[in-house]
Amino acid sequence: MRIDTTPSSLSPAYQERAGSSKEPGKRSNNGSGQPVADKARQEKVKQQVQGLKAEEQKVKAHEMAHKGAGGEYAGAIRYQYATGPDGQAYIVGGEVSIDISEGKTPEETLRKMEQVKRAAMAPADPSPQDNSVASAATRIEQKARYELMKANYEKDSPQTDKHIDTSV
Repeated sequence: MRIDTTPSSLSPAYQERAGSSKEPGKRSNNGSGQPVADKARQEKVKQQVQGLKAEEQKVKAHEMAHKGAGGEYAGAIRYQYATGPDGQAYIVGGEVSIDISEGKTPEETLRKMEQVKRAAMAPADPSPQDNSVASAATRIEQKARYELMKANYEKDSPQTDKHIDTSV
C-alpha cells in the first residue's frame, strides 16, 4: 500500500474546508486564503458603504445650509435613515421645516420671506421641494409688496369726499 499526500488524494470535504478544491462547481481561492466570491462580495459591500457615507455627508451639508440660513424661522433638522449592507444606519434624506406664515406687517413679511427664500436656496443643489418653498415665499412677498404699495397709495392720495350733499 502506498500513501499519497498530494492534494488530489485529500477527501473532498477537506479540500472544501481548505479552499483548495479544483473540482468543478467548487470555490477556488486567490492566494489570500479567502474564496474569490467572498472577496468580491466584501468589495461590493465596501463600495456600497462608501457611497452611503458620501450621501450622508451630502445630506447633512444640505440640511445644515437650510438650518443656518433659516435662522429663527427654521425648525429642527429631521433625518431619514437606511440600513447599509454592514448593518449600520446611514442618513439618506432629511428636512428642515420653515415658517412661511405672513408677518404682522407687510414690511415684516417682506423681511421674513427674503430670509425664507435664502434658506430654501442655501444648499449648493436645491431640491424640487426647496424650489417650491422659494416660489411660495415669492408669492407671499409679492402679496406683501402689493399691500404696502396699496397702503402708501392710500396714504399719499388726497381724500375725496364721495358724498354729495343734496340738501338745499
